[in-house]
Amino acid sequence: MSLLTNVMDHSLDDGYAEAAARRKADGTGGMPKTLRAKLGLAAGLVLAALVVTVGAAQARVEAPVVAKEREELIDRIDRETEAADELEKSVDELRDDVSARQRQALEQSGEGGEPHLAGVLAGAVEVHGPGVKLVVNDAEDVGGGDGQARGTSGFSDTGRVRDRDMQRVVNGLWASGAEAIAINGQRLTALSAIRAAGDAILVDNKPLVPPYTVLAVGDGKRLSTRFQDSLDGLYLHALQENYGIRTAISVEDELRIPAAPSVIVRTARPYLEKTEETEQSEKGTS
Repeated sequence: MSLLTNVMDHSLDDGYAEAAARRKADGTGGMPKTLRAKLGLAAGLVLAALVVTVGAAQARVEAPVVAKEREELIDRIDRETEAADELEKSVDELRDDVSARQRQALEQSGEGGEPHLAGVLAGAVEVHGPGVKLVVNDAEDVGGGDGQARGTSGFSDTGRVRDRDMQRVVNGLWASGAEAIAINGQRLTALSAIRAAGDAILVDNKPLVPPYTVLAVGDGKRLSTRFQDSLDGLYLHALQENYGIRTAISVEDELRIPAAPSVIVRTARPYLEKTEETEQSEKGTS
């Protein structure tokens, strides 16, 4: 009976009681670690939910203000766009008016009973009449012909038409008696430039793609014969023979070349060389 009484009175080992007493004395007793971790996680979740709730409420309050500012910004952009369109339209109208006045002035400044001549020579008026049609295209194995954009292999002697090739063609046509020239519809004037930018050929800063159709108004048969017999015509023939550049020239009864998009009117003053008499007169007046 004493053994049973001892077991009932001391169901746990005395070591558990001693360990609990030591933890209590050291201040480490109380709530288990797992329970503390769970409570900390719960507190963090509650805090996060509180922050999200407050943020959502604040966003709901500020939403009408943001929407209003967005609408005002869209309205402002629309107004500025309309104003820019109106200004662009006005600029186009003024540019057309200036071009018309320039062409009229050039037409009226001709000599020898031909007021139209100055406008033709300056490229300010449209020209039509007989002439020559010359088509210059890259070689077939190069690719990029027939109006397609060319690759990025660069300008080299591999069957690709270069800017200096077109320069020689145009200069040869001028020297052969052409009165007006256009490349792919771009009218050439005394101030026109043919340059290269990467793989593109630029005519007055406008990129062109092959094939290059050159229209030259003049005495068709004579112009064609003189050009093909000239050094520039022989140069073009050598490009065809050596590099496969495709060319085709034909005499046309009627060609139409548009006016240049913009013509700059310039004036010149005769240079008066100073003589002893003019110098003395200037000294006398001074």
